[in-house]
Amino acid sequence: MLLGAAAVLAVVIVGVVAQQPVQESTSAPAEQSGGKSGEQTLDLARRVDGEVTALGEVDAPVVLVEYADFRCPFCGVFARDTLPVLVEEYVDSGQVRIEWRDLPVFGEESTAAAVAARAAGEQGFFWEFAEVVFAGAPERGHVALPPERLLEIATEIGVPNLEQFVSDLDNAELLEKVNIDAAEARYLGITSTPMFVVNETPISGAMPVQVFRDTIDSELAKAGR
Repeated sequence: MLLGAAAVLAVVIVGVVAQQPVQESTSAPAEQSGGKSGEQTLDLARRVDGEVTALGEVDAPVVLVEYADFRCPFCGVFARDTLPVLVEEYVDSGQVRIEWRDLPVFGEESTAAAVAARAAGEQGFFWEFAEVVFAGAPERGHVALPPERLLEIATEIGVPNLEQFVSDLDNAELLEKVNIDAAEARYLGITSTPMFVVNETPISGAMPVQVFRDTIDSELAKAGR
């Protein structure tokens, strides 16, 4: 079961975390002081210019963070049914930025796929890689992503340097980025996918697109947009 939205909201807004300490090599989400009565918030947005796992303007007023696994069937539902709508309605207009976080929970193939997507991202093809993976994902169960399938996808989407792509499948730096994302999720108490945080508002699971619209519109209103 996905973590309840109320529980995540408490973690995100108050910063109450009852997990094991984050490893030294990882970066915990930045805590920021709230404007009233000293309450603490957790700003999950990274806003790194040029980040290959993000879509949209760095200074967009709303940031949607997605914790996902490439072998998660419900992540596939979101990628196929909801993500294109949000990109067209909010990302392309500069209102929303989407930031991907790796949370591989379905075994070694999930981790390998996360690294492979980042390897494709090194050559500008992260989102194309993700799109093909999720396009072929079943609505139930977990898609098989052995090494030969990862290379097949890279070939299909036109990754220009396949030799470099294959080499990057063993790139320790890319694996570390995956591990940092997963550690952030554990720090927040997130153990299942997909989980979304829109600014400070959580959405648990691949909810209908209108749920995302309503949440984004509410956050835009708070930002005066």
